[in-house]
Amino acid sequence: MVSTETKAKLPPSSHPYAEVIHRLEAGGAMLPDTPENLMQIIGLYKAYAVPMDFYWRDLLYIAEREFLNPLPFFKYFLPKEYLDLHNHYAGDDADLRIWRGEATAHPELLAFMQRGETFKMPRLFHHLWHDRINMEFAEMCMRAMLWHRGMGGQFDPYLDSEEYKANADRAIKAYFKGNPVMLGIHQMFPDLFLEQCRQMSYYSNLGLFWEIMAPVFFEMSDLYDEGKMTSVPEAMNFLVNGIFAIAGRPIYHHVYIRGECYEIIPKSKGFMWLYEAALPYVEAVFYRTAPFRGTKSYNAQAKQVPPEQKDFHYGILYADVFPVGTAGIPPTLLMQDMLHFLPPYLVEYYQKHCRGESDMLIQLGVSFQRSMFCVTSAVIQALRQALLYPLDDPNPKHLQANRAFFEQQMDRFLRPEARLTDIQRQEYR
Repeated sequence: MVSTETKAKLPPSSHPYAEVIHRLEAGGAMLPDTPENLMQIIGLYKAYAVPMDFYWRDLLYIAEREFLNPLPFFKYFLPKEYLDLHNHYAGDDADLRIWRGEATAHPELLAFMQRGETFKMPRLFHHLWHDRINMEFAEMCMRAMLWHRGMGGQFDPYLDSEEYKANADRAIKAYFKGNPVMLGIHQMFPDLFLEQCRQMSYYSNLGLFWEIMAPVFFEMSDLYDEGKMTSVPEAMNFLVNGIFAIAGRPIYHHVYIRGECYEIIPKSKGFMWLYEAALPYVEAVFYRTAPFRGTKSYNAQAKQVPPEQKDFHYGILYADVFPVGTAGIPPTLLMQDMLHFLPPYLVEYYQKHCRGESDMLIQLGVSFQRSMFCVTSAVIQALRQALLYPLDDPNPKHLQANRAFFEQQMDRFLRPEARLTDIQRQEYR
């Protein structure tokens, strides 16, 4: 926290979000520090982490095994090999143990996969009944990252390099070996499967990103249950410390074809988690995404969407979750997934404040919005820490540079759609 002596070195901010900026300067988050807010965000992290444990495993399975399968009917049917795949940040053999729990698939996830919302029956019937984890949400997040390319880092430019094209070409030819039709299509239209390969690389990118976030959220939930996480700033700082602890985790894309590994993006390239996955994800999914299908026209004459992708503002930080979850990526899919794994204290809270059981998804969506503002606060504080100065720096010029950075970040929420003003009020439910 910043001392009163340090605060006195700068006059009050004149920004419309001055109160939020002063809170950030004091080591806080965009989300006010109240017990109710803390309960909501931690409960949502737990509810998010369980389906996320499926998301990251299935994203890697699709990127590494399904790859260019033209008819991927069973890509959501995760094999036992990937359910047993050890998370690198949980379990006794972890590279860096973030969560004290098991490294294999979470028990609540496995139980839900068996029974769903209905009852125990063959997995195909659960799938056809849509009684399952909504992997479509994860894929839409991946496509948002693929569509909003060029957001910094070296991963994305590498996808256009000659080295990547050569690596992809070897994998494509190996995958379609013995299939003259597909090899002929590849020869006639070389960019066709190459673009699909780039998409698979983003599957891997997002899978490796979420592999870390799941144990982070599980551990935060456990700490809260044990009474060891008692404020929103503590939750945010846990995320900040986690960001720096795992910033260098390699981002890569390997494909396994008939028992042989093809390194399309080798680990040796040195692409790092923070710059190649985390920051592009926050930018593409929290801020940008794209309009919910059917709500906006992409016709240039209609002028219903910004002419520049960098001006898109359809992420969860701008979403109106009350009618139908109208953000670029419909959070209703994720909200439905999280509904199955809410901790009891959050269910009790929603029962108290909901207009009925059917309203619970809306309340859950609002809590999710609050929780993602906390994550975004952690990213902003981490960037400030990496690029600028400590919050208690004695130099007024350094403090002014920090303030300018915070004000620049808050400028992104001056749009009328932004929910930053809403989350300041506890009545926003």
